[in-house]
Formats: sequence, structure tokens, C-alpha cells
Amino acid sequence: MKVFISACFVLIGFVSFGQKNETIVDQLHRKKFTWLIQKKLDSLNWLMHDQAHYIHSNGWVQTKKEVVDDLVSDKLNYTSIEVVESSVTVHQNTAVVSGKGYFRGLMPDKSEFNLSLFYTEVYVRVGKEWKLLNRLATKISL
Repeated sequence: MKVFISACFVLIGFVSFGQKNETIVDQLHRKKFTWLIQKKLDSLNWLMHDQAHYIHSNGWVQTKKEVVDDLVSDKLNYTSIEVVESSVTVHQNTAVVSGKGYFRGLMPDKSEFNLSLFYTEVYVRVGKEWKLLNRLATKISL
């Protein structure tokens, strides 16, 4: 009986640990959108893995440096991002976020864009921190 109870506590610990990581990654992925709007470059630099690829819905692929540089130059200018739904699945040191949302902003010529997107983000654990390694977005109708 003691072995069974001990096994239950270990199993509960693993489930809680997984749920905790899912919550952490979900919060980070949502904060990232606020940081993009507010152009919190230090926060984005901290969150994005040095080898990150940010793939936009039009096929435009950017590195971490290019994302940050384009935020500074206003080539990337988000005015609002609303997450409609998202889910996080954690597999050991990798987390996958799948989500849908509304993305609004200004193009370099100051024309507006308003997109409904499905996105997938891949985070990897580096030490004790989660880092955004890859993001891919696809246009959809919501």
C-alpha cells in the first residue's frame, strides 16, 4: 500500500510539473505579443532563442536580429494582438503552442493590416528558461 501511495505522489508531481510548464509557456507566449506591441526589445531579446526563425503568414522569414531591427525601424509595427484561443503541449524540453488570433498593425508605408492568423510556436528549455525557437503563421478566416 505504501508503494502505491508513493507512486501516486510521484505521478501527481509529474502531472503538476507538466501543467506548470504549460502555464509558464502560455503566459510567455501571450506576453510576447504585448512586448511586440510595446516594442519591449530587451524582453523580446531575452525570450527569443539566438537561432529563432519567425515566419510570417506571407512567407517572410526573419531571424531574431531581423525581428528586433524591424521593430526599431517601424518596419514591424503591431498595434493590437488578440489571442482568440491557444493551447500548449509540453514534451520534455520542448513546448508547442497552437493558437488563433487577430493581428493588427501598420505597414512601413503606414497602411493598416488586419489579419486573422493560426500560429504555431516552438519553445525550447535552455537551462531553466523557455526560449522561442520557431514561429509560423497562416492566414485564416475567423
